[in-house]
Parts: sequence; C-alpha cells; structure tokens
Amino acid sequence: MTITHVSVDGISLAVNEIGTGEPILFVHGFPLDHQQWQPQLVALEGWRRIAPDLRGAGASDAPTTGYGMSRYADDLATVLDARGVDRVVCCGFSMGGYVLFEFLRRQRDRVRGLILCDTRAEPDTEPGRQGRDELARLAEREGAAAVAERLLPTLLSDATRARNPGLVQVVRAIASRLPVQGIVGALRAMRDRVDSVPLLSEIRVPTLVVGGSEDPITPVAGMRAMTERIRGARLVEVPEAAHLAPLERPELVTGAMRDFLLHASFG
Repeated sequence: MTITHVSVDGISLAVNEIGTGEPILFVHGFPLDHQQWQPQLVALEGWRRIAPDLRGAGASDAPTTGYGMSRYADDLATVLDARGVDRVVCCGFSMGGYVLFEFLRRQRDRVRGLILCDTRAEPDTEPGRQGRDELARLAEREGAAAVAERLLPTLLSDATRARNPGLVQVVRAIASRLPVQGIVGALRAMRDRVDSVPLLSEIRVPTLVVGGSEDPITPVAGMRAMTERIRGARLVEVPEAAHLAPLERPELVTGAMRDFLLHASFG
C-alpha cells in the first residue's frame, strides 16, 4: 500500500492507495480512519483502491477549526485531483456516507457509482444533536478513549464482541487514537449536516446499500427506505452485524461489493 500526503489549504491529508484499475474511493466513518476498510482494500483486486484519512483522523492533520460536510467533500475533490482521478466509484460508511451526499451535490459528474454502508440520509433529530454535543463534551473532558468506550457497544454487535475480542481491540485502538479536535470537529459536522433525503431521488448512478441487521445507529429499516428512494438501488442486509458491518462480516460485505463492482453498468 502506498501512502501519500495531499495539502489542502495548509492541511496535510494522508491518502492510502493500493492496486491498479478503475478507481474506487473509500470514505471512512466516525470515530475511525481508513483502517476500517482494511479487508476491502486487501480483497478487491482489479480496482485502484483509494482510502484517505479525513481531516482530524488517522495520519491526516487535525486542525482546531474548519470542519463540516462541505469541507470534507472539498477535501475529497482535492485528493482526487492530486491523484489524477476524474470520475470514481464512491464507497462511504456512516459519516462517510454523509460526506458523499455532500460530494454528490458539489461534484455530481465525478461519481460513477455509490456504495452506502450503514448510513442514512436524514439529518439529526434534536435529541441526536444534543447527543453529539454531549459526546463532544466527553471528548474534551476525558479524551478519545472515553468516546471509544461509549461507542463500542453500538459499533459492534453482541455476537462480535463475544466471538471476536481481537476486533474489539482493533476498533478500540483506532478510535482511541483520534485527536480530540478531530472528534469534536466531526461531531459538530454531523450535528449540522443538511437533510439529504431530497437528494436520493436525483441519484442516477448504480447504487448498493449495505447495512448490519442489528445496527442501532442506522437501523436496517431506514436503510431499506433509503434504498427504495434511489432508482435501481439494491440493499444487502448483513446478519449478526451492528454498525461496523464491513469489519464484523468482511467476507459478506466484500462479496456484495465485488458482485456490485463486477455487474453494475458504470457510465
């Protein structure tokens, strides 16, 4: 895997890239970095897999200000420009899906296809917004590790936590390394994101929706409703997985992605 750095207004973004072929862009969720895609980055041979760390995560810089869905989306456009990529299939998990909705608004002609994993189009409810603020205060008061412990029971299913303690430790380690300013910035960006439901009916590219059957953050019923609003989209429900389906059941998620990439008619 090759790691490069792209500068955006003085902020360094780490970009991880593997393979050759048509490009696919992987956008990670919160509170994670590009490592959440490791099974897919290794397995999806025949594609040029590009997985940046968003600002405030992983090996990218974590400024104290300058977060938001529009900023994340513009960062992705700059990354693609720097890597010489024009049009791309986009894959986003959770917050990464929120970023891709904004990317679609701003860079629609660059998107050849969509994979939406454990995400939703609706904005936060008022209780949800308050929960983001409470979690930000926790981060500022007790640090990233406290946020990781708070979120682990919703990220991973009971079955995963019981059968795969190694994965629990991996997710805990990734989340605990996030800079506090990146955590707070991401939480506020998610809190303030706009409603993307009206955008769904405008999507005209092949779309795959993937969701864990036990996901408490973005329940599968909501992902099914989202799928129905996107013309021609298909939903794959992943059994015995909560929010982090790509890591909990990587063989099923990667298989669904591979089938989609092989058979969809990308323009």
